[in-house]
Amino acid sequence: MPGTVYLVGSGPGDPELLTVKAKRLLDESDVVLHDKLPGPAILEEIPESKREDVGKRAGGERTSQSEINERMVELAEDGNDVVRLKGGDPFVFGRGGEEMQYLAAHGVPFEVVPGVTSAVAAPAAADIPVTHRDHASSVSFVTGHEDPTKPESAVDWEALADTGGTIVVLMGVGRLPDYTRELRDAGVDPETPVALVEKGTRPGQRVATGTLDTIVDVRDEAGIEPPAVTVVGGVAGLWEDVEAGR
Repeated sequence: MPGTVYLVGSGPGDPELLTVKAKRLLDESDVVLHDKLPGPAILEEIPESKREDVGKRAGGERTSQSEINERMVELAEDGNDVVRLKGGDPFVFGRGGEEMQYLAAHGVPFEVVPGVTSAVAAPAAADIPVTHRDHASSVSFVTGHEDPTKPESAVDWEALADTGGTIVVLMGVGRLPDYTRELRDAGVDPETPVALVEKGTRPGQRVATGTLDTIVDVRDEAGIEPPAVTVVGGVAGLWEDVEAGR
């Protein structure tokens, strides 16, 4: 009998934000195929003998998606129960949907285990609510790292500008100059507050704030690096007030 592949979200990095089910499956599984995004504290709790690093980096793949897909099927067909461990939630810019389709097409039993997405958790850990009665009645999640083979971006920044509310960009530190310019060109006020949350929920968490006009310089001066989440909108301006009152 084939084993089962569990597409598991590891949350934003803090091991205490793993779901109870995710922790149980990590303990009970035969093999864990993990990305780079699960926090080091989570990975260190998994016996090295059953860990396989299939992480990818911006600018080049260490393990191609096709290889990951084939490895999941191979391991399951050998009778192993496999945890495919992903950062955040497997279905929020994590390619979990593609992996699910591949497993289904090859007749491999699978189950999706949701995780706490960093799109909400990282700002929350930095005292930034993504919605607020006075500032944002809606929130849009955007990837800053689209498929590089696409002829053009699928993100409609003008529509996002018209929608208003909070915009949260994941994996977008490198492209910060591009989409801040797109938003300004779309008519968003250059003085709109922006916050960058680096390593949200993890040791070394940092926050840098500015405006749509200044945030690129702020990023450079602070040395903000991935993993980081960008929050655009009035809620980002609450951070300094809240911190001042602590």
